Amino acid sequence: MSTHYPIAIIGGGLGGVTAARVLHANGIKAAVFELEASAQARTQGGMLDIHEEDGQKALRAGGLYDDFRKIIHEGGQALRLAGPDGTVHVSAEDDGDGDRPEVDRGELRDLLLNSLPDGTIRWGRKVTGARSLNDGRHEVTFADGSTVTADLLIGADGAWSRIRPLVSDARPEYTGISFVETDLLDADRRHPRSAALIGGGSFMCLGDQRAFLAHRETDGSLHVYTALRADEGWLGTIDFSDTTAAKAAVLAHFEGWDEGLRALVADADGTLTPRHIHALPVGHRWDRTPGLTLLGDAAHLMSPFAGEGANLAMFDGAELGLAIAAHPGDIETALAVYEEALFPRGEASAAESAESLENMFSERGLEHTVEFFTNGPAAQ
Repeated sequence: MSTHYPIAIIGGGLGGVTAARVLHANGIKAAVFELEASAQARTQGGMLDIHEEDGQKALRAGGLYDDFRKIIHEGGQALRLAGPDGTVHVSAEDDGDGDRPEVDRGELRDLLLNSLPDGTIRWGRKVTGARSLNDGRHEVTFADGSTVTADLLIGADGAWSRIRPLVSDARPEYTGISFVETDLLDADRRHPRSAALIGGGSFMCLGDQRAFLAHRETDGSLHVYTALRADEGWLGTIDFSDTTAAKAAVLAHFEGWDEGLRALVADADGTLTPRHIHALPVGHRWDRTPGLTLLGDAAHLMSPFAGEGANLAMFDGAELGLAIAAHPGDIETALAVYEEALFPRGEASAAESAESLENMFSERGLEHTVEFFTNGPAAQ
């Protein structure tokens, strides 16, 4: 027998949990169904810069802004941009006046989770299917055989959403960029050269359609993304179970680069993690569908090169929650209002991300990026 919920949110990431928080703050109950077994099931990723115009607005809408300020990584807005020879072309310290403070993704998610009533999150619920019941309600089936129905179903389940196919045939496509993630632990003591290179915040090194993108974590480690243009099958040619061989395969694409840069991979602790970077088509949208909508990556997956993914997911969740609260008893009007703003917002950020990818991973990627940070928004 199905259990019925007025509002069911599929996905307990930042966007889904923000939606639940803003609804709760407005006296509206929602149930969140999350694939992971618990909040501690896996590491939640690295640092996030939370933007004043969207991510911070979402936190304000949920009444969490003051608590957010308590988890900011002081010094995290510092930035260095270097070339393949190690020369630093842009260096900016964190003076505390920036509008994009850095926080640990896991701490931010915990802040949101802890703001919800007990029992809001249903952990360990893997979606295997979803269907319309043709009366504005939808049914979701889970791997354990259970089902739920909802008057409003919100797909906040990320890039490979199981809810998206109910409104759209679009699927994420490979952007041409592959990442390999590495970590250098206890960096100041164990990897002082790399720690000095990265500094206190973010670090970028670009050249020849490839990059090292790194940042300092709140635990003192360095998290590094080695990125390059590559065929989609390239990562599959590397045996990531053999860490030594995997490091050699990655570094083969960085011959001639400064040895201090190569050490970000060569000296890494633990295993290497491969990732393909995917995106939905710029301008992805769908026809208004009764009782159903999407947010975050499920709605507008983009590459990370505009820095907007997490911010937009949270802002989507907050805007959806506020629209529902503003139209009590009229879900369809709330969804129409939400999507009218969602589509152009997502399209603008996705276009920015796609353009940034092309600039960063062009033959003149370093020059383009130096110009951006010298003359663009960061310099204003």
